[in-house]
Amino acid sequence: MSSAMLTHSGCSLASRSYTRSLAPSPAQPAGRQLASFEGMRSVGAVHKCAQSPLRQQRRAAVRASRSTPAIEAKQFKVALLGAAGGIGQPLALLLKMNRLVGELALYDVANVVGVAADISHCNTPVKVTGYGKDDLSTALKGADLVVIPAGVPRKPGMTRDDLFNINAGIVKTLIEATSKDAPNAILNIISNPVNSTVPIAAEVLKAAGVYDKKKLMGVTTLDVVRANTFVAEAKGLDLKDVDVPVVGGHAGTTILPLLSQATPEVSFSEEDAAAMTDKIQNAGTIVVEAKAGTGSATLSMAYAAARMAESVLLGLDGNDDIWECAYVESSVTKLPYFASKVRLGPSGVEEVRGLGELNSVEQKGVDDLIPILEGNINKGVEFAKTPNNEKL
Repeated sequence: MSSAMLTHSGCSLASRSYTRSLAPSPAQPAGRQLASFEGMRSVGAVHKCAQSPLRQQRRAAVRASRSTPAIEAKQFKVALLGAAGGIGQPLALLLKMNRLVGELALYDVANVVGVAADISHCNTPVKVTGYGKDDLSTALKGADLVVIPAGVPRKPGMTRDDLFNINAGIVKTLIEATSKDAPNAILNIISNPVNSTVPIAAEVLKAAGVYDKKKLMGVTTLDVVRANTFVAEAKGLDLKDVDVPVVGGHAGTTILPLLSQATPEVSFSEEDAAAMTDKIQNAGTIVVEAKAGTGSATLSMAYAAARMAESVLLGLDGNDDIWECAYVESSVTKLPYFASKVRLGPSGVEEVRGLGELNSVEQKGVDDLIPILEGNINKGVEFAKTPNNEKL
């Protein structure tokens, strides 16, 4: 594979390491916006193609970091909890190819040793170890970033709320362990329903006395990835140039793409904007139905989670101008948690941005989603505070 040439975004690329374009939304500061996740780039010569100034700036920074000898490069331990699942396996593979990862701890209750053995054969320097059901504490020790996709996937006819009774217990158990064995780690929560599992995690961390709002993030990156893809396709744009902020939550109508703030500026009729919003909100359901009971959006979620993890690691590495949308503790609305653009840096979430200027349809979307999201949040908080919840 190392000698194979792949064509992507108009460039001929050999597969090896990650790069990404940068396109800040007009409503956000002109920092480095990680707008797309291109996949793997050659460690050797890269064929040149037309790029935006921001893209060239980003690539220059990445090349500079990768020119640092491995012995001097700053690397981090990432613990992936739920590594043998549909999201976990492809996500583990992507993390194995990230230069900022020095150690990758794969944890699951079953089948994870084989996954670790398989991925460890990939010729990148990341150390990979598999940890089974009784080794969670060891997997977490020393982790800088803990990524949690653990839980059951959606099936046809299920909503994310239908997953609550199972996944809530799983997340609570994993966060309790993290609070003891990796209390200073940044947490990326993928397990659905994210609208509820993030408040569960926060309450568990508060009870343990180790809660830091800067270090707890619900991963909503897939909503942004989908929005960027669908808008680029609809308008005939180059994907590397497109950035659509997506705010609110991570389920159904709580997912609100701000099409009026897209970069580059795009125009939709009211009817087309409504159709595009619905497409983005229900994209996960389309995948579940297309897979006909065999799984959910595992591959695209792994891709989006790898992008978010890389952004977090870039922040930990000293970059303090990395922007992503994430579901975090927030004062943007009256709700305690809300997804919007956040600036990542060495401490995690360094800044939470407001919603910017909304059009009337988007404002109505925010108003309509708030009571739904509030119910999701309250459900998670109540679960976390109720003693003797079943731990699966």
